[in-house]
Amino acid sequence: MSRSPQDFGLLHPTVEPAAEAEKSVPSAPEPAPEPVAMKATGEVKPEASDEVQSLAETSLGQREQLLLYRFMLLNRSVEDRLSSLYRQNKVVGGLYGSRGQEAVSVGSAFALEPQDFIGPLIRNLGAMLVRGVEPREVFTQYMARGTSPTGGKDCNLHFGDVRRGMIAPISMLGALIPVMAGVALAGQQQGRNLVAMTWIGDGGTSTGDFHEGLNLAAVLNLPLVVIAEHNGYAYSTPTSMQMRIENIADRAVGYGIPGSILDGNDVLAVHGGVKRAVDRARAGGGPSLVEVKTFRMKGHAEHDDAGYVPAELLAEWAKRDPIERFEDHLLANDLASPDDLAAIAATIRESLDIEVDFALASEMPPAERSLEGVYAEAPPEVAVPWRAVR
Repeated sequence: MSRSPQDFGLLHPTVEPAAEAEKSVPSAPEPAPEPVAMKATGEVKPEASDEVQSLAETSLGQREQLLLYRFMLLNRSVEDRLSSLYRQNKVVGGLYGSRGQEAVSVGSAFALEPQDFIGPLIRNLGAMLVRGVEPREVFTQYMARGTSPTGGKDCNLHFGDVRRGMIAPISMLGALIPVMAGVALAGQQQGRNLVAMTWIGDGGTSTGDFHEGLNLAAVLNLPLVVIAEHNGYAYSTPTSMQMRIENIADRAVGYGIPGSILDGNDVLAVHGGVKRAVDRARAGGGPSLVEVKTFRMKGHAEHDDAGYVPAELLAEWAKRDPIERFEDHLLANDLASPDDLAAIAATIRESLDIEVDFALASEMPPAERSLEGVYAEAPPEVAVPWRAVR
């Protein structure tokens, strides 16, 4: 079902801010949630537990929490379908997934309002779904079909839509941060009361654009929220081999802005923590750096078997699967029954059957469209003084 920006706004009731008022001056990073720890090597490591893991407290009601669940499950289900299509040689180019990180994209995007803007990266499918992107757009895009958002000119999630508040991803990591700072500045100057949000991996936080963009946002006091997804590896490089600090949020002090740490496998913790940063930005408090501790449960891309990740580390994180944890929460708190969750899953499966069939039936773009949108139309001849000078 297609949702307009107006529909999107109905899904977000006002959440009361934390009891302690947010300060506009630099604050120390919030302590990491107890279940998440760091290995001596600097890799993110969860604490093992066989008990039902409690999630963060929330002001979201039953309807909103079930929507969070639906979006996370839809996120994973779309990527599972893409994985199958990839193995059938239906996907053009690479396939980049977010398995294990669904709570980050969904929980953070759910904290925004219709007028806000996002700058997603290739693992932020969940955020795009929350903003109203339909699965068929994703399938046709990955298969380079003529019906895709880019008309077959680009693949994966490299597309945007300003009507839905989405700026297209940029392959160069970190480059979206100064771009989204610019979006925040434009919105500020136009009085649009918007907040800009973008994501970056742990490896991407070591790029120049990350530092320049965040520093610019801090100096101009822009309404920008940057979410650092600390998932243990920058492709195959452990975090400890490309930075000395254990917590990315510690870098916020260098820009004079707040830095916080959240359990990225707890969708309620992500939503609540990001919502506080969004509310602060909207109130004129400036940018924030939010670190989420999570883990990438597959390789960098579908072609990467992640053989460099210790099997025991994957097994430990599998116990903290964000969707399974949220299912346990919904059942334990009588917010849903097993039949309710099964019905949501069945509805998603049926809808994705239709969406995949649509994408497979869509034609590849005709050759004559290859130059469309590449060159600007020639402007009318304009008489200028220097042309008359010989």
